[in-house]
Amino acid sequence: MAGLILKYKMNTLTKLDIGKLAMNNQYQVNISGITQDLQGYLGRYYDLPKNYSTGTDIGIMCSEATLPTSSFATAEVKDNFQGINQQFAHTRLYIDSDFTFYVDRNYNVLKFFEGWMDYISGDDDYRGVERDDNHNYYRRFNYPMYRDRKIGYKCGSVTVSKFDRNFDNALVYEFINAFPKGMTSIPVTYGQTDILRVTVQFAYDRYIVK
Repeated sequence: MAGLILKYKMNTLTKLDIGKLAMNNQYQVNISGITQDLQGYLGRYYDLPKNYSTGTDIGIMCSEATLPTSSFATAEVKDNFQGINQQFAHTRLYIDSDFTFYVDRNYNVLKFFEGWMDYISGDDDYRGVERDDNHNYYRRFNYPMYRDRKIGYKCGSVTVSKFDRNFDNALVYEFINAFPKGMTSIPVTYGQTDILRVTVQFAYDRYIVK
């Protein structure tokens, strides 16, 4: 019986043409909609050139991305039918996505995310107060987004375009109002040389598939 099932599966895959299956290493990440205030902050305090402070060249450096997923929070009802428990969805939950980026020789990628997170948490040096040993350091968080989208820490969108070699078909996942929620520790060590990478966890309001 198992042999017949396997034979049927192989015949079905042959009909579908295994060569047309999607590959996982053909994609492009784009970060857009960085607010003007955040761009200015990155340029002044982290000395980032415009092609990095706007996010234009950040997506190109993405070595690994995660397509978004979601789940439902449910409530359980026990009394509608005797002996049967029912579940009903009431909230859609969007799962944070991880992105890994190559770090360039000038550390612009690393400075971009460090600066973005500093801007979110409202570094008080940004407010014109000099930090010294006797100063009581504090943070006052910025707002997520203003209506005119010129001030705020949420970017317009982060997109992951998934395509194949012939570019005939593509799916575009767009993360709406995304921002970096966390960065993983970056190990540096003596030994075999490797490319420096940073992994950033993005939170977002929702995503859409185009």
